[in-house]
This record gives sequence, structure tokens and C-alpha cells, in this order.
Amino acid sequence: MSTAQRPVFGAPARRPPSRGRRMLTRPSTPALIGVVVALVVFGAQAPQLLGTGGLASLLDATALIGIGAVAVTLLLVAGQFDVSIGVLAVASSVVAALLISEAGWGVWPALAVSLLAALAVGAVNGALVVFTGLPSFLVTLATFLVLQGGTLVVAQSVAGTSLVDQVEGGTGWASAEVVFGSGLLVGDGRFRVSIVWWLLAVGLTSWLLRRTRFGNAVYALGGSRRAARELGVPTAWTTVALYLVTATAAWLLGTLALVRQSGVPVTPEFGNEIEYIVVAVIGGCLLGGGYGSAVGAAAGALLYGTVRTGIGVAGWDPRSFQVVLGVLLVVALLANGVARRRLVAVPRS
Repeated sequence: MSTAQRPVFGAPARRPPSRGRRMLTRPSTPALIGVVVALVVFGAQAPQLLGTGGLASLLDATALIGIGAVAVTLLLVAGQFDVSIGVLAVASSVVAALLISEAGWGVWPALAVSLLAALAVGAVNGALVVFTGLPSFLVTLATFLVLQGGTLVVAQSVAGTSLVDQVEGGTGWASAEVVFGSGLLVGDGRFRVSIVWWLLAVGLTSWLLRRTRFGNAVYALGGSRRAARELGVPTAWTTVALYLVTATAAWLLGTLALVRQSGVPVTPEFGNEIEYIVVAVIGGCLLGGGYGSAVGAAAGALLYGTVRTGIGVAGWDPRSFQVVLGVLLVVALLANGVARRRLVAVPRS
């Protein structure tokens, strides 16, 4: 007996959505439109934004926020949060800087230990979320507080100051500067290597989400953790792996800042956790999980970088950036709500 579904006579045939309609219903589309609008608005007020110098600054701001946003996007797709990524970036760079300046270590061994320390924090976050069942927001908020206070105390106790520097003399500094701090001069702009790291992060994350079983598991977790577990998805391993990815991104951000600044200024308000989440949502991530992409995160980061750089170049009050960012978040949430209701038969974007 055939189980094939028979057509319902008299009912209009449903046509697959056109490519244009699919593009319009993708949650990442508003961010891309926003980039165009921002370039037009700020480019008209400050044409130098579209020159090599302005574009270099724009892409650098995009890259630094984009690396964190890509990692946060993975977690949001799985229905998880991490509000400790920014403070972990600073903490890992402090570990490396103290080993170099105070213990006399070489740069690369110090960076390796700081990476292991970051991964240990990520593993603890993931394990606590998995084995306690506590909300990931609360778990990582606790981690944020511990790392924030602990980093300040350690920096003051060991280095005697909130600025940990004098790392340029460490063995291997020149090669580390090439990998994490170099740049390419084009016209009056210096395009930093952080842009390359950002593009690599976007490409690798996009491949993981679209082409691997790990990506399928991430989407399954965001759709329904219980259903994913019943279908044999390794929910515990996948969750811990996601926090390890976030920790690696935090270490990379901290290392880029350490090499660029030749030190680490430790201040009580350090950390960009909220901005990473905001950028991911602007890029199309749904807070309920199950939807999002690396391309969307890249679009959100590009919009962030365009607005932030444009405000500075155009001479606006720097405080207006927070206002614009808040407005963009509200617009993104409204657009995502509309798109979510229309996402039937539309592929991930």
C-alpha cells in the first residue's frame, strides 16, 4: 500500500518561494541593508570614510567585534549564552603578559599556557551547564564576576599596577607580532591582520554549521534539546565543545589586543560581552535558538563597524553610538520576529 501523499484537488498549488523572496525573509538581510544605508549616510557626511584610511578603520573595528560575534552566534544557535567571553579575553591576555614580563617566559610558551587556561574556563562553563542544568546565562555570569575580580586582583598583586606591559622583550615577540599584529599599508590606511583572522573565523564557522555533523547537532540543540537527545545527538559533548570554541575566540581576541598594545590595561569595566550578543542578534540570530549563521554574524559585525567608525569620522558625539546600537537592536528584533513567522521552507542563512 502506497503511503505517498496525494494532492488535494481544488487546492491551489504552493509555489516554492523565489530567490528574491528568500533573500528578503532571511534574518540577516536587514543587517546587510543597514550596512548600505550607513555607508550612504556617513559617506555623504564624511567622504573620507570611503577612502582607504576609513575602510581600514572600519574593517578593523568590524574584525575585532566580529570574531567574538561569530563565537557567540554558535552558542545562540544552540540556545545557549556566554556573557564571559569579553572578560575571558582580557584574563587570558593578562596570563600571557604576566608570564612574559614577570616570569621571563618566551612569548609563544606564554600564549600556549594562556590558551590552555582559556580552554579550561570554557570546559568548566560547558560542564556546569550540562551537569547542573542551570541556565547558561547565570553560569557564565558567575564566571564573568569571578574572572573580572580575579584578574584585577592578580594584576595588582603580581605586577603592582593595572597596566601589565613590558612584553616586547620576550623571546619570540617578533614572530608573534607578524602573526597577530602586522598590517598592510594601502594608501593612507593600514589593514591589520585581525581582518584575516575574522575572515578565517567566519569561513570556518560557516563550514562547521553547514557541512558537518557538528553543525547539525548545534541546530538540533537550538530546536529542541530533548528531541535532539532522543534522536541520538551528543548534546553534552556538543555543548562543551561550543564553550571551548567560545574560549578559543576569547583567547584570540585577547592575544590580538596584547600584541597590538604591547600590554594589557586592566580596568574594572573591561569586556564586550553584551556587544557580541547584540551584534549576533542584529545579524539574524534568534534568541530562542535554532537559527543563525556565520554570514549573518559577519553582516551584523560589518554594520557595527560601519556605524562606529562613521560616527567618529563624521564628528558625531561618541555617546550617540550606544543610542544607534540600541535602535539597531530593536529593529533587528522586530525584523527577526517577522522573518521567523515566514521561515517555512526557507533555508538557513
